[in-house]
Order: sequence, then C-alpha cells, then structure tokens
Amino acid sequence: MLNYNANEIEFQIMRIYVKDISLEAPNIPQIFHKDWNSKLEFSINTSFCQLSEGVFEVVLNVTVTCHLDKDIAFLCEIKQAGIFSINKNKIDDLQITHFLSTYCPNMLFPYASECINNLVARASFPLIHLLPIDFYEIFNKNLQKDLKNTY
Repeated sequence: MLNYNANEIEFQIMRIYVKDISLEAPNIPQIFHKDWNSKLEFSINTSFCQLSEGVFEVVLNVTVTCHLDKDIAFLCEIKQAGIFSINKNKIDDLQITHFLSTYCPNMLFPYASECINNLVARASFPLIHLLPIDFYEIFNKNLQKDLKNTY
C-alpha cells in the first residue's frame, strides 16, 4: 500500500469539466407503463495523461444502465474530467500515478454523480444514489495484482 500525505503535495485544481455526456432512453414512453422494479448496472474507470510538465488531465468514465425486465429504461454515460497541476519534484512517478488514480477521481466523482442524476431526472426517471467509490482500494488491489504477475 502506498502512503503519502496529500497535504504535503503541491497540488492545484486548474479546471473541472464534462468531456462527454449522454443519456439514452430507447423505450420512452412505453417504459413508464411498467412497474418500476429496476436493476442498475454500474461501471467506472479512470484514465489520465500528461498535458505538460506537472499538468495532467484525469478522466473519470461512469456508465449507469437501468433495466426493467428485459428492457433498458435508460443508459447514462459521462466522462467527467479535470486538469490538475502537481509539483513532480516532491514525489516519484509511482506516487504521481497513485495520486492521479485515486485522489483526483475521488474529487471528480461527486460532479459525475450530480450530472447523472440531473440527466435521469430530466428524463423523468426516479433519482439514483451512487455510492462513493474507494479509488484507493481499487488502485492498491490493481497494484498488488500487477506485482503478483511480475514475479
């Protein structure tokens, strides 16, 4: 497990924005006549790239699909992004990767969740509650898996 104090890193949020967003509701209005016994599927992933020295774009991709029986009620996708500045002199590359894969997506997630709920509400579906994601645990599990595959 990687440890560092995020307060010791020279870090700045330069911009937070929606890079791509969509809502598909292929079975409206017929879907409104069904009993609302929905099943949600949720997927999430993150990516990042360096834009310039110490400046990175982090993109959080979230997809929520709602099914009623065999029909899709809605499919909502968002790419919530941010540009972050990090002083690379104080931490090594693995720590930067950890920071960009955990701390930054953790900051972006509430924005993505709010956008998804806004779109879902505008299509007149019941609001959904996306539980917080433990990006630290996901990163550490992937790191341990990668280390096992290396040796």
